[in-house]
Amino acid sequence: MAFQVSPGVQVKEIDATNVVPAVSTSIGGFVGAFNWGPVEEVITVGSENELASIFGTPDSDTSKYFLTAASFLKYGNALKVVRAAKSDMKNATDGTALLIKNEDHYDSISAMSGTFVAKYPGALGDSLRVDICSNSTSFDAWTNSTTGIDPKDSFDAAPGTSDSAAAVGATNDEIHLAVIDEDGLWSGTKGTVLEVFQFLSLSPQGKKSDGTTNYYKDVINNQSEYVWWSGHPAQFDAVAATEGSPATAAAGTNFDAVGFTTRDNIVTAILAGGVSDNDPAHGDITSSFDFLADAETVDVNLLFAYPDSDGTKNIADKLIAICEARKDCMAFVSPPVADSAAGGSVSNVIGWANTLPSTSYASTDSSAIYVYDKYNDTNVWIGASGLLAGLCANTDNVADAWFSPAGVTRGQLLGVVKLALNPKKADRDSLYKARVNPLVSFPGQGTMLFGDKTLLSKPSAFDRINVRRLFIVIEKAISTAAKGQLFEFNDEFTRAQFRNLLEPFLRDVKGRRGVTDFKVVCDETNNTGQVIDANRFVADIFIKPSRSINFISLNFIATRTGVDFSEIAGV
Repeated sequence: MAFQVSPGVQVKEIDATNVVPAVSTSIGGFVGAFNWGPVEEVITVGSENELASIFGTPDSDTSKYFLTAASFLKYGNALKVVRAAKSDMKNATDGTALLIKNEDHYDSISAMSGTFVAKYPGALGDSLRVDICSNSTSFDAWTNSTTGIDPKDSFDAAPGTSDSAAAVGATNDEIHLAVIDEDGLWSGTKGTVLEVFQFLSLSPQGKKSDGTTNYYKDVINNQSEYVWWSGHPAQFDAVAATEGSPATAAAGTNFDAVGFTTRDNIVTAILAGGVSDNDPAHGDITSSFDFLADAETVDVNLLFAYPDSDGTKNIADKLIAICEARKDCMAFVSPPVADSAAGGSVSNVIGWANTLPSTSYASTDSSAIYVYDKYNDTNVWIGASGLLAGLCANTDNVADAWFSPAGVTRGQLLGVVKLALNPKKADRDSLYKARVNPLVSFPGQGTMLFGDKTLLSKPSAFDRINVRRLFIVIEKAISTAAKGQLFEFNDEFTRAQFRNLLEPFLRDVKGRRGVTDFKVVCDETNNTGQVIDANRFVADIFIKPSRSINFISLNFIATRTGVDFSEIAGV
């Protein structure tokens, strides 16, 4: 506060309400191949229906990826999805085939051929057709005798002159545009109208009554879920010419006279040439996981993927490396499906697990799972990693992140037809020694996760999932709160303020059974003169984590009738 040089009152407001913030712990992260949707862009979905809406329903090639992502969404409602890229992908278009990955990629392309291009890569785009109707004559003739679905029935009236064009003396600037499911791949019925855009303007200066743009190019790019604009039709050559001189483009222009050479016809763009290429290599998957790797820009807590191919661990290694670097999330990796399904064995799973690095930031399971694919009416083998990540998300909802996700109470696996391997006690012992969490099915009790180990090899509290996730929550929350101490003075006032910030938070965690005890040391003992002179600030936070029960001993003791229990029990 500056010194006052004359009498007066100065008011100062000090915010002493800082608290340790709540942090997310239930956000999943997944990379896979899909039939539609943006490529190499992080998209958040909240349900299986939303996943299908954005990335398309799966076919036989993509079902294993779709169902793995959907298995997480049985428990959690926040999943960050990245569609993996392949170089052979193409967007359907009525011009020269090309790849447009997402909106940023579209904005970076300087020139495209044709008039419209499918919004995303994939063969689904081949089913799209775009019709443009320009006046009442063409509107009346806008029918589809082949399918019996007339596009004009989706519109209120024929196009004419917009209010914004009339205001500057222009005429006949309006058009209607319909995006049509030509082959029925989207709707199941050929000729279905998927989208309609009414009374769009051919004028680059066209406006709606609320002042927003009504120029057909901008409206399509901003609102269509199926196509991008890629160029003016040949009939719109005069419109293209006016874009370079916006001051005079609309005033006095008769778009009916100068905008078309075949004004009475429907302008049609039939899209073709889309390529899905839905068989990504391990390198395609692992490189796409880089979009989830930055802890400062992407908030994600539970990473998982469809398993590696038989005999490999490239994807597992990538997920573990990301989590080790981020320090704020866990990876859930499953053994290759072939190791457990179709003749696989417990020894195969153990052999694969023994190749994985020692880390507390990852966990693995014992078996592929057989799940029903309602989109293709068949059953499919997939890895269980999505379910295990989902169990952690569910544990956050019903308890806290520091509770174990395993067992009868919180470890039930949903949507599983059967397990590839249902290990008996001896096999479970072998799996647990190899850091593998068994998946088991008990008669009358369901199918469940029956272990909560991480991949950490050495004996430690961090060899349990609940302890690792406890420290992720505490470290993430406290490190976020600690940013408020940056650039303050390292004196007793700041240190006391920091202690008072942390201790209520840790008492709350203790009250919710996350820790049995804690201690915060932040004083002159660990902030010595040398530490202060180095512009550093040190706080030592001692934690006694709560441990999950893995082994139960029940001692049943038979006694004689006349024995007093206090004599033999000592109480």
